[in-house]
Amino acid sequence: MSTTPSNPNIVAKDVAHSLNQSCYCKTLNESELQKQIERDVSLSGLLHEIRTSRPNLFSSTVVFISDEIEKKIINAIAAIERVIALPAYQQSALKKAPLIAQSVFGPIGVFMGFDFHLDHDGPKLIEINTNAGGALLNAALARAQESCCKEMDLAMRPNPILASHEKNFFDMFMSEWKSQRGELPLRSIVIVDDNPSTQYLEPEFELFRQMFRSYGVRADIADPSELFWLDNQLIFKSRTVDMIYNRLTDFYLENPEHGSIKNAYQSGSVVITPGPHAHALYADKRNLITLSDDSMLSSWGVSEKDREILSQTVPRTELVTPDHAETMWAKRRHLFFKPVAGFGSKATYRGDKLTKKVWAEILEGQFVAQNIVTPGERLILVNDALTELKFDIRAYAYAGKVQLFSARMYSGQTTNFRTSGGGFAPVVTI
Repeated sequence: MSTTPSNPNIVAKDVAHSLNQSCYCKTLNESELQKQIERDVSLSGLLHEIRTSRPNLFSSTVVFISDEIEKKIINAIAAIERVIALPAYQQSALKKAPLIAQSVFGPIGVFMGFDFHLDHDGPKLIEINTNAGGALLNAALARAQESCCKEMDLAMRPNPILASHEKNFFDMFMSEWKSQRGELPLRSIVIVDDNPSTQYLEPEFELFRQMFRSYGVRADIADPSELFWLDNQLIFKSRTVDMIYNRLTDFYLENPEHGSIKNAYQSGSVVITPGPHAHALYADKRNLITLSDDSMLSSWGVSEKDREILSQTVPRTELVTPDHAETMWAKRRHLFFKPVAGFGSKATYRGDKLTKKVWAEILEGQFVAQNIVTPGERLILVNDALTELKFDIRAYAYAGKVQLFSARMYSGQTTNFRTSGGGFAPVVTI
């Protein structure tokens, strides 16, 4: 009698798990990666700079997931988008946000990042980010993979979608532009971050600059101090700025040094994406409380199907308040604590690692507590030794549609790009 499961989803899930635990081979073709990263002469030497200064940015292998997991992630993102479109949800989210987030100009935000852990019963949403970095780097990385053995030929089959990522990304920016400016021509875009040359993902800024220029749009990289608000225009090096690709983590433009950008945003004179409105609707961690509150979603008329999807993919999340501190401390080992306005795993804590001192700081700040979901695990070879790393799955999405999947492999409490053998890894669907 055959012991092979009759459900193909079970087979794919088991195969993906097995490959993550048994396929140790290197799939990254370094020369192809250089070709993909340095596609323009202006980018010559960029991969060498990355390898020298950021040795753990790219992993040498891939992460496997089943097509069932992929579909669940896609369905979860679509369900979240339907909820966010509800007037009741928007009212709830925006009343917690500052005044600047109330302004609506058209753009919905490029590169929404939905981050998932994979536990025994499927993907679980950990957080949503409005300026998720790494998409262009991951697109290049995905194109630089090769089959490591004959048995892997089917899993690593060519994916025609990989060749169209840059066009899809550029079209996304054009969609943001047209939502606010209609058919006016886009002439200039500035990629903005604080001290951009010091940012860990700064090499990606160079890739974006080249991508925009390849489509005939003037593109520059700038620190906010280089932008000036003059005569109702945002000026960079004596030129008017049409659009800003915003990589700042000052999501509501509250820092005084971002005053020129704030004026440009509030006046609507510059198209800024992603902007404060998108952050309030998607990335404020308190929104996870709403998305995991079935009774509230039901009262808003969310369909039973969407509520079921969200109950399966969004871990229960609560606001940390002093009035139930004792209860939360008692169950802290099952909780993960995150600041409401946090990003990049900063000031996040596993409950089982908490000290009384840190707990006191959490109670004084604005934090949410989310049920802990264990990340996926990937066994790889690092310096000829088998090493088990954790991984999460990031879905880059726009307007509710997934553009690209990637993984981040790491050891420790959170993703960190400091783990030997870790870093970004392509996702292969079985």
